[in-house]
Amino acid sequence: MQESTKKEVYSWIKSIVFAAFIVIVCRLFIFTPVTVQGVSMEPTFEDNNRIVVSKTSKLDRFDTIVFKAPDADKQYIKRIIGLPGDRIEMQDDVLYVNGTPYEETYVKRKNDFDLPRITGDFTLQELTGKTTVPKGYLFVLGDNRLKSSDSREYGLISTDSVIGEVKFRFYPLQKTGVPK
Repeated sequence: MQESTKKEVYSWIKSIVFAAFIVIVCRLFIFTPVTVQGVSMEPTFEDNNRIVVSKTSKLDRFDTIVFKAPDADKQYIKRIIGLPGDRIEMQDDVLYVNGTPYEETYVKRKNDFDLPRITGDFTLQELTGKTTVPKGYLFVLGDNRLKSSDSREYGLISTDSVIGEVKFRFYPLQKTGVPK
């Protein structure tokens, strides 16, 4: 092999290794792609939606997050309802956080059973035995309340289990027919 060809190959190898290193660092510490599994976040996210999760975001109430499931060996996507120090209550399908009512426009209201209410009444204390969300924990709910396994079932989630906040969704390309 000629010396110039060796230099060219070596240059390409260095570039590929450097690019791979950058991708690995970004995936480990900055962002990661995730595929939504299930219907618990409909209509916000549907089964098999592809999303990008930021691992550096500050978490706020009503952010959508991905976290390690406390009751299974998988990841869940849910909405943060309660932050540390919050009192949570659901009464007559109205969410109250620290006594303030919130309209949940993201909740799937239409249901197959024509039920008058989507979310059953509860208080944080009834579900977890705690009056407020403890430091280091979050209270999360799915947007499709009738078909969501969330903090009503498995309790509070640790902030250490949070992978990140959903920042972007890839919309699949629509298959279109070619006119004849």
